[in-house]
Amino acid sequence: MSAHFGTRLRKGAVNTTVAALAVAALAASQAPDVTADTQGRRTAADTPATEAGADAGTDDSATGNSPYYTDLPPLHSPNPAPTQSSATTPAGGGAGEAGIPATVLDAYKKAEAQLAQAKPGCNLPWQLLAAIGKVESGQARGGDVTADGTTVSPILGPVLNGSGFANIRDTDNGAYDGDRTFDRAVGPMQFIPSTWAWAGRDGNADGKKDPNNIYDAALAAGHYLCRYGWDMATTSGMRTAILSYNNSTDYLNTVLSWLEYYRKGSHEIPDGTGTVPTDRSDDYTPSPPSVPTTPGTPSVPNAPGRPTKPSTPGKPTKPSTPTKPTPTPTPAPTPTETVHHLEAAGPAKITAMAGDVYTDRVSARAETAAGKAVAKVRIRFTIVGDTDAEFTGGENVATIVTDSKGIALAPALQAGEKSGAFTVRATVLGRTLSALDYAATVTPRAADVLTRTGDTALTCTVGGEFADAVEVKATYKGTAAGKVAATATLVKAADDPTVNDKGPYFKGAADSPVRTLDLQTDADGLLRLPQLYAGDTAGAYLLRITTTGGAVLTVELTVTAAETSTPTAAPVESEPEATPSAS
Repeated sequence: MSAHFGTRLRKGAVNTTVAALAVAALAASQAPDVTADTQGRRTAADTPATEAGADAGTDDSATGNSPYYTDLPPLHSPNPAPTQSSATTPAGGGAGEAGIPATVLDAYKKAEAQLAQAKPGCNLPWQLLAAIGKVESGQARGGDVTADGTTVSPILGPVLNGSGFANIRDTDNGAYDGDRTFDRAVGPMQFIPSTWAWAGRDGNADGKKDPNNIYDAALAAGHYLCRYGWDMATTSGMRTAILSYNNSTDYLNTVLSWLEYYRKGSHEIPDGTGTVPTDRSDDYTPSPPSVPTTPGTPSVPNAPGRPTKPSTPGKPTKPSTPTKPTPTPTPAPTPTETVHHLEAAGPAKITAMAGDVYTDRVSARAETAAGKAVAKVRIRFTIVGDTDAEFTGGENVATIVTDSKGIALAPALQAGEKSGAFTVRATVLGRTLSALDYAATVTPRAADVLTRTGDTALTCTVGGEFADAVEVKATYKGTAAGKVAATATLVKAADDPTVNDKGPYFKGAADSPVRTLDLQTDADGLLRLPQLYAGDTAGAYLLRITTTGGAVLTVELTVTAAETSTPTAAPVESEPEATPSAS
């Protein structure tokens, strides 16, 4: 026992050094907002605001703060660093730890590529997924997966029943974790069912979202880390994202150590041959070594003496009254169990123009039957209906923990391009209570002012085409109104919006005259009309442009008659007069 304890102590000292070196390396290479002291430790300016994460209350962690592997990487990466495609194990310190099973590594890299397309501002490196995968499941138990990436047997965390862990009542009826009483973290990236319900992804395009599949789980982890606009190229963004995965500073430092290790060198190894960690956060403190007893002075046998006189037997004692059994105390209800209903903590109806962020945020207050606020309750907000609106970060579901006032504030809501009504629904996780619905509306993009970008008079002769194109700019409340629907019509008169049947026109199919067009402004609010042709009738005409939102602009067009030349009369030759005769 004492030898084992000594090994653990020495390992702890090494791990502390590795963590310090990893943080120092990140401070030197990752982003400009990292600070560290001379020992590689994070300074006060770089310390998370709370143990629950820099954005405490934003989400309830991907894993439900389940236990994780605490093993740290060796002090040195493989030397020389292997290529990413190398299938051989290079020589040098830590070569075995740097190996990542082939299917698992492929899943991480594919997730990185998909996130680069879906959320380029996140700058997610696959090494971060590998670091989390190492800490959560030892790279799916050393790559013990089938050809499609599914673990050979399910990977389940401990029962989250509040005994040393979080207390999370069942949310999936046992569908993912097989437990209908409490939840458990599931799969190689250790998602709890309530998080997987909205964060789950189909990473291998098989039509399923399986938390036990490394392709699905890696892609889901990438989207989870990239929500709310967090940028992994900055220390603050990466730190907040990692802490949201598991709210522990020790967890953060462990993941950062593996991230830095994999960045310095890693290589592919066959599935099933990876190194599986041994130390876990729920079994990290070893038992103290047993202390041997000091041998004492041997006792000397007593010399034989006189026999003692037998004592007089006493009176029998009166039997004592049996005590009543102490009843087992009833455990205090969890905060979730005390919630009776949800109340709207903000507007019940919200509206935004297509493409805009809603000014009002959806929020709900958890209350007891007596109307008292309940803190530390998980509220799930779900976007329901035919809409492309989404929460900041591209998700349609968000889980928020109520604050000390019992209020959960949903992330900012971004309107899509599809106009119409939809619902934002709030529910209490772990309870079957009536949902609280918020009515949301998306109105079409609009403009309130139209102006010409030029002031040249628009004139043309009969049968010709206008030399200058008609171009206008749309604005809404002084800001460029992009992607706004507009209609251009040649009207009969200022007070008669009927389409004119003569005069200028646009060309349609087979060069047929068209005098009304449905158009749209570009991203900068500009609208350049197609070529205008004069027609065969001279006169003054009106072109009217209208937009969604009520902006109207009438442009004058002038068509002049073609110039005609006057022919010059031919000279008339005069005959010479007759000369009078002499007679």
